[in-house]
Amino acid sequence: MKRSLLPSLLPSLAVLTVATWGTAASAENLQHTQQLIETKDCARCELSQAGLVFANLPGANLQDANLVQANLSRSNLSGANLRGANLAGASLVNANLSGADLTNADLRNADLRGAILTGVNIQGANLDGANVLQAVGLPNTIATPENLYRFGLAEAQRGNFRGAINNYSQALDQNPTFAHAYLARAMARMRLSDDVNAMTDAERAQQLYTTQGDSQGQELSAQFIASVQAYREAEEQRIRVANGQGGGGGGNFFNFLGSVAGLALQIFLSGGVGGLGF
Repeated sequence: MKRSLLPSLLPSLAVLTVATWGTAASAENLQHTQQLIETKDCARCELSQAGLVFANLPGANLQDANLVQANLSRSNLSGANLRGANLAGASLVNANLSGADLTNADLRNADLRGAILTGVNIQGANLDGANVLQAVGLPNTIATPENLYRFGLAEAQRGNFRGAINNYSQALDQNPTFAHAYLARAMARMRLSDDVNAMTDAERAQQLYTTQGDSQGQELSAQFIASVQAYREAEEQRIRVANGQGGGGGGNFFNFLGSVAGLALQIFLSGGVGGLGF
């Protein structure tokens, strides 16, 4: 039977948790912050946790700078030199990074929501756990089906199921046979009480798993489909009881969520499908 290739493509659970930066981030060096603002030249500067919201820094030299957990939201970093910069956990929400050089930069768990990334050089950068939801001009080297799926997992971990669905859908636009993205989207949709589309996705995932010879995927999708069906039956029973038509209590939506959580735990522990973000 064909062996699933997904374990080599999927992130570990550690990728979806807050990463450890290695050495503890030190406090912002105010002298370095002033140097950056006045000269735009601050290579290897200590700027961890710096408050640089709306900073106007086009073309700034920040090579190898320490910007761990810095707040650069809505800043203008167009054309900036950020080669090797440590931006782990930094906030770059709606920042302008067009044409910036982020070669080998550390962007683990950075918040890049709505950031402008047109023309950015991101070769060798570490984007594990980064939030790129609605980022503009996302390079093709980042927006692969596997990465979009991984970004979806991260969004689901944050409880942003609509964002997760958006990423899974983009992954499926590029690769319509990505069974794991279908199953992950099914779970996200179920968390939004959309059992109709969740069932459709899960059934499609099961078909693809069968075609691809992935027995583990077949089993997991079958468990999910059975859970959705049980949820529907419990809801119908609940409605009958509410209308005075007799019958027992049965489960409810929260019981269903518990079963999904159990399924997700199996996935995490198995290392097979990699974890669906629940």
